Amino acid sequence: MTLGFESPLYLAAAFIILPLVFFASRYFKPFLTLEIPLGPPGGIPFKSPVNLDFLVRLLGILELAGALLLFTAAAGPRFVHTGTVWLNRGADILFVVDISPSMAGMDMNSRRRIDAARELVRDFAVRRPSDAIGLVAVGEDAALLLPLTADRDSLFARLDTLAVGELGDGTALGLGIATAALHMGRPGAPRRAVVLITDGENNAGSVHPETAAAVLAKMNVSFWVIGVGSRGEIPVDYVDPFTRVRRTGTFESRFDPESLERIALSGEGTWIYAPHAEAFAAAFSRLDQGEMTVRRSGVSRRAVPFHGIFISGGLFLILGARLIRRLVLGALL
Repeated sequence: MTLGFESPLYLAAAFIILPLVFFASRYFKPFLTLEIPLGPPGGIPFKSPVNLDFLVRLLGILELAGALLLFTAAAGPRFVHTGTVWLNRGADILFVVDISPSMAGMDMNSRRRIDAARELVRDFAVRRPSDAIGLVAVGEDAALLLPLTADRDSLFARLDTLAVGELGDGTALGLGIATAALHMGRPGAPRRAVVLITDGENNAGSVHPETAAAVLAKMNVSFWVIGVGSRGEIPVDYVDPFTRVRRTGTFESRFDPESLERIALSGEGTWIYAPHAEAFAAAFSRLDQGEMTVRRSGVSRRAVPFHGIFISGGLFLILGARLIRRLVLGALL
């Protein structure tokens, strides 16, 4: 947002005319006025209870300030809001994120898997502002948390509230993939993709993940499977969203990359193994390159005028000064 003027010449004229008026009134007024002493001849001169010279100068300054505000209003002050307008449609990308309790495992450089996933999805969305991005969560059940949208504020808000365990303790990968396929919508985007982020194997739900992945292949939707996490004893830390009890300790991470790779192959997709934070970040870089689209943009400018406040202020100062002259000075000065 920037400040601008529709007709800045009026503002330039104010800085030329008003100083001339000020100096003319100050240096030429004594030659055009006649001082008349008040009071009896030979007596004590009349003295005003207030400093008339100071009051007159103050009123003059107020009138000049009011005139400056009116000149400013005539210049057309406005705030100009500049934004980017995308001239073509980006990719449609649905992230299917595993939020089972194991995603609270802390093996991403001492960070939880879910926190690393949340940050990488956010960074990916920032780098690709023209894409429509949606969010599906997978636990014992699956749910569409956010449909495909270019509204980044809504996406970030939902990512921030994503809680481990809010959909139960299981991992219904098939339901998650099927939910994403159902909400991909009609073809129209230059690229369409579903990205599954998980650290486990399918152990819940009534849809086999390989069957759901095959549906994506028939829809010509790109399919990415990112397996996150290492094997062995992993520390875990999360707050149960239902009981509000904090759960900490360790669990045996039985990560099965072979089963996830089969799911990716069923969807004619890409399998990426990310056992640590660096590999997880590299997986998103690869995703960014693999789903690259041509982006054309333009610049939009919206002007919001606010000259009314200058008009009101200018009239207030000028009329106020004139009113004081009339009531206090009797319009003599």
